[in-house]
Parts: sequence; C-alpha cells; structure tokens
Amino acid sequence: MKNLTKTKWFTFGTYLLLVLATLLIGFVTLQNNSTLRNVFISFFEVAENRTFDYRQTIKVYHKHPIPNNDIVFLAIDEPSLEYLWNKYGEWPIPRRVYADMVNYIEKQKPQSIVFDLLFLKSLKSDIQGEKYFVETMNKYDNIYTGLNFDDMTPDVRTPIDLPERIELKIDNKSNVNFKNKYGMQNCRPIMPELLNGKVHVGITNIVRGSDGIIRVVSPVLQYKDKFYPYLSFKAGNDYLKMSHDNTLVIDKKSNMHVAQTKIPLTKDGDAILNWYGKAGTHTTIPFYMIEKEMIGKAGTKFDFKDKIIIIGTTAQALHDTKSVPIQDDVYPGAEVQATFLNNMLDDNFIHKTGTFANFLIILAVIAIVGSIAMFSTSTLFVTLSTILFTIAYLFISYYVMELYNVWIPVIVPIIAIVLAYTLSLLTKYLLKSRDFEYQYKLATIDGLTELYNHRYFQDTLKQQMDIARRYNQSVSLIICDIDFFKKFNDTYGHQAGDAVLRQVAQTLKKNSRTTDYVCRYGGEEMSIILPNTKAEEALMLANRICAAVAEKPFHLTPVDTAPVTISLGVSTFPENAQTPQDLIEWADKGLYYAKEHGRNQVGRY
Repeated sequence: MKNLTKTKWFTFGTYLLLVLATLLIGFVTLQNNSTLRNVFISFFEVAENRTFDYRQTIKVYHKHPIPNNDIVFLAIDEPSLEYLWNKYGEWPIPRRVYADMVNYIEKQKPQSIVFDLLFLKSLKSDIQGEKYFVETMNKYDNIYTGLNFDDMTPDVRTPIDLPERIELKIDNKSNVNFKNKYGMQNCRPIMPELLNGKVHVGITNIVRGSDGIIRVVSPVLQYKDKFYPYLSFKAGNDYLKMSHDNTLVIDKKSNMHVAQTKIPLTKDGDAILNWYGKAGTHTTIPFYMIEKEMIGKAGTKFDFKDKIIIIGTTAQALHDTKSVPIQDDVYPGAEVQATFLNNMLDDNFIHKTGTFANFLIILAVIAIVGSIAMFSTSTLFVTLSTILFTIAYLFISYYVMELYNVWIPVIVPIIAIVLAYTLSLLTKYLLKSRDFEYQYKLATIDGLTELYNHRYFQDTLKQQMDIARRYNQSVSLIICDIDFFKKFNDTYGHQAGDAVLRQVAQTLKKNSRTTDYVCRYGGEEMSIILPNTKAEEALMLANRICAAVAEKPFHLTPVDTAPVTISLGVSTFPENAQTPQDLIEWADKGLYYAKEHGRNQVGRY
C-alpha cells in the first residue's frame, strides 16, 4: 500500500513537471514572438469578454440585480420624437421646453435632474428662449448636463480650457492610469453660460470595446493633464456624499472610494458595469407624457420626489444607441448613464480578479484535474470527471458573478483543464510505458550479469531457428563456462565470484556483434545466439572471445586481480542439429571437449 501511494505521488509530480515544462515553453515562445503574443492576447481577451456577456445575459433571466427605483429615465423615444416634431416642427426642440420641464419637475423636489444631452451654442433665432433656458438651468443646484471630448484637430477647433470648478482632485495610491486612452484630445464646448455657471457638468463619452460592445465606463477622464468626472459619476458622487467635495481617493487595491461605495477600477481606470436587463429596465417615462402632464392632458400624475431624473434620447432616428453585453440588445446612451449610476448607488460594480488570483485559479484547476487522474485507474472515469468538473466550474463562474459581482476567468482555466487532462493522460501513458519496460527488463534480464536470462535464451533460440529455417539461413550457438569458477568462490568468497561473472559477461557483450544475443545460461555458464551465422564465422568469434577473456585482468576485490579463462563449445543449425535442444546439446559436447583437453579453448564436437 505504501509503495502504491509513493507511485501515485511520483506520477503526480511527473505530471506537474510536464505541465510546468509545457507552460514554460509556451511562455518563452510568446515572449520571443510579438506577433503571436498579440494574437494570443487578443483571442483570449475577446473570448473572455464573450463569457462575460453570456453570464450577464443569464443574469437578466434571473432578474438579478434589481434596478434602483430612485432612478427615473425620461426618454425621448419614438412616440415622444413624433409628438415633439408635430408640436414644435423641428429637432432639436426649443430649449425653453426643457426649461419649462425643469421648473415643473423641481416643484416635486427631485434629488437631481441629469441631462444626457449636449447644449451647444446658443440659438440666435430664439434669444429670449435661450436666456430663459440658461436662467432656469442655473437657478437650481441639482441640475447636471453633459460635455464630451472628440478627436477634432486643433486646426479646426482650438482645444479650450475647462473651468476649475468642474475639475476633480485625485489622491491615487494605486497603479491606475487615467491617461486619455481614447485618443480624444479636444473638447466640444457647450454653452458658456452653462459651462461657467452653476450647472454641474460631466463627461458623456462612452467608448465601445474592440468588438463594438460597451462593458466598461471611465468614471474619470483625463484632459490636458487634469481630471474630469463622467456625467453619472458626478451625479452619483454628489448623491452619495451629499457634498461637492471634488477630491477622490483611490486605494492601493485600485478601489475608488465614494462614501461607502467602492468602485473597483481596471489598470486603465475603467469601471466594469453590472447590467440590469434589457433596455427599459429602469423606470422609464416617455418624454411626451411629462409634456402632456404639464398642460393637464396626461391623465396620470408622476412622482419625482427624491428621484434622480435622467433625460436622454432613445429614438433610433437620433442615433444614440450602444451595443451592450445583454445578448441581441442595444442601449441608449442615457440608459448606460443610468446603469453606471445604479451600480454606484447600490455598490454593484463588477470586480475582475487580478493576475495573482487568476494564477491561483489556474493552478487549482490543474491540481484538481491532476489529482483526479492520479487517484483513478480508469480513463473513462477521468474523462467523465473532467467533463463534470468543467461544467461545475462554468456554473461557479456564473454564480460568483451573480452573487458576489466577481468576474473570474473562464477561457484560460478551461484551456488549463483541457491541457491538464491531456498531460495527465500523457503522463500516465509515459509512466506505464516506463513501468512496462521495467517489468519486461525484470522478466528478461539477469540481475547479476545484466545478460538475457535463461527463459529469454530458450525463446529467442527457438525463434531464430524458425526464422533461419524459413529463409534457409544458418544460426550458430556458443556456450561457454568459466574455468575453475569454484576456486574463486572458495578462495576469495562469493562476492569475488559474482565480480568474475559480471566482468566475463561484459567482456562477452563487448566482443559480440550488436545482432547477437548474449545470455546467462545458468550458474557460471553463458551463451551467445548468433543469427544468420555459419559455423566458420561462429568459430572465429568464439576464438576471439576466448582470447579477449584470457588477456583481461579480472578484479576480484579492490586490491586483488587474477587471470580468468573460459572454455567454449560451438554448434550450428542446420549442420549439427534440427531442434533447439539438439543444438544446445551439440554445443555442450563441444564445451566438454574443450574442458577435457586443457580448457581456455574452443571445442567442436
């Protein structure tokens, strides 16, 4: 039992070495080939992102997480757009409409009103309406509006300096880098009366991933080496802190602290969004319904007290839709803002495990699959167990995200499972092959002389005679005996006798051909099977071996040497015998003849 356990641990150790060697070879290959490395990273990044999308989609059907009821989305949807076109005859609509709506909603004391709209230059066609709009927006201290960056070149638009009042101060204790990774080095200015007024201003840029899908949003963007807040982050920060302190702390673990909420950031300063369902999940009210309510024609009364109101477009004609992880769905930009804000209010962002944690996960799955293979003797059991473990890991990865908002990797661990499964079976196969070779050696090799044993001699002699008979060839046999062997045992001890046996055996092997079979026949007798060898050739080889032994000094003890001689007999098929027994008997008679006539010679009967 103890030996069995040691064997299993040896198998497991060999398996781990094979895994580490494979990983090392892969790592070195990627390090030395930048093109292959980029393809490798790109593939795994895209594939891993897809697993995130599937997990988020499944969460939708489980209705988890639940949207925050304090967020209300006023949507300029298709019906609202048609209503506004019919009423005002243009898009964009007159800004006094927004001013009237702000004044109407503010009567119910909402928490904040967030415009996911860009109010650019003043419209000279409606000077009084523009003035009314600006006065209304700056009248309250809970109005938010958007600003965005673009890649417009300085020869078209000179990048402006943003007012200090909207700038953020960051105490960054981590390695997070907010440097503008989107390449947007210009600012699209909004109305200066808003930019420099009382209105809170936040950035509305949402940049898609390489596959066109939005999974992350930067709460902070860098422009001209200064930091500015994302629109919904600004609203959420003010809501949670109930103050306008613009200093943010990012701890060593890359968590941005806002009151009791921690926003886990990637190394690029992005927050991974946790999605709440298909578009329209948050409380959504068509914009035109508020218009009708304002003039008493809605038939419904909406409650906005203490709510965060987000106003934005959802109409396809206004081209503000984004692809999101929820399968086959698109979000309006304003609802992406709502999703970020919801994550922030409920402390619900997704945390992605870091490199060290991912490394431990990979090691764990490799160890588990290796252990299954080590303690099982059935390949079918190992295969089924590995499949079930893979399925279990997929379920774990989903529930860890659903219950704990943690994104653990899927693609690399699954590949590690496949690699571990393959290498574990390969390891067992290699070790079984080694064990087979070892067992075969035990069954065919004499332990003392390292020559083929008597059983192997009998089988091989019969086989070679059958081959020779089939192809009309000759097979010769040499049998030799150590002269006066008993004297070595009696004089120097059995260890000296064993030493003589070993040295004679090595001399026979050294002076035989590679095609010959040198065997220990029994006791101090040894034999050599010579395939496709005629009598004359066998006799010459026997004489050469006899002389080689006689000329060699033999070490009996560390200090004692003595001369050793052998006597040999030779026989050949088909001249001397037709069966293995007769061939052995004929060679034995030659051996006896040599001993009777003085030893240290080759005798032929």
